[in-house]
Amino acid sequence: MSIENAEIEKLERTNPDGLSAQHIVEFFAPRGVKLAEATFRKYVQLGLLPRSKRVGEKGKHRGSHGVYPPGTARRIASIKELMDQGLTLEDIRRSAVYFRGKLDVIENGLEALFDELGEFASARKSKRRELESALSAARKATAALVKQIERTAQDVAAREKDA
Repeated sequence: MSIENAEIEKLERTNPDGLSAQHIVEFFAPRGVKLAEATFRKYVQLGLLPRSKRVGEKGKHRGSHGVYPPGTARRIASIKELMDQGLTLEDIRRSAVYFRGKLDVIENGLEALFDELGEFASARKSKRRELESALSAARKATAALVKQIERTAQDVAAREKDA
């Protein structure tokens, strides 16, 4: 299986607010990658993919649907490549791919928090510059921490593989 990185980047760029499970499954089908919605759900249950967030439909009594982060297709491509190399889903759950997924959830949550804090900071006229500076410093510290955690996760996963 070989999906061009450019194809995944285009999918992520054109769907910045996320994708439905059906949309992701349909993305892989013409590329020769077998991915059923049941398999997709299994990956979510195993923690290999992030859970969807519910997004309400506009209009009265339209309900809601699940939306997955744009990076979900990239993660599926990684999972499929690892499986092509002979790894089982359990092996993958102990790999850096699994830990990166957990880190993505935390990173996305922090980014949303920073965005919201930024909106509040912008509304504060007297301390706006000070608050924006503090937020900028916190974002940089968070980015450094995420990189450190990712390196640690890779080390842990590599040691697990060696054991």
